[in-house]
Amino acid sequence: MEYLVLDPATGPNATHTNDHIARFLEDHLDQFGDKKEDILKCLAYAFDQRRGGFVVLAVEDGAILGAVVVNLTGMDGYIPENILVYIAVDRNQRGRGLGKGLMGKAIEKAKGSIALHVEPDNPAKKLYEALGFTNKYLEMRLLR
Repeated sequence: MEYLVLDPATGPNATHTNDHIARFLEDHLDQFGDKKEDILKCLAYAFDQRRGGFVVLAVEDGAILGAVVVNLTGMDGYIPENILVYIAVDRNQRGRGLGKGLMGKAIEKAKGSIALHVEPDNPAKKLYEALGFTNKYLEMRLLR
């Protein structure tokens, strides 16, 4: 298994296109996911030279086993510089440490602090806490 790190400098991968990554995430995020069209917007943002971010893929025998998408916020200090938008591991590969490996690569690649949103009942919450993530705020949204 190998990790691929993609960013605006590398651009999207010829094999693992944005569409391919978005389909993987839509399928494996389960009840914590978004629609493919929203995932594609996030990927476009990550690869945009003016905005930026990165994608980490866990790949084995040409298949994506896991993916992380991080967007840069353009802020510093008062809001973390990075927002981890998506992380998913193939449901048939869970329990092998891929989530921890993906998070390690994402933390290594990110410059500055990282924020993420996690549902209280998401099993990945324990991993984030073990990696040092803390719950500083309760997020509230006004949806329009």
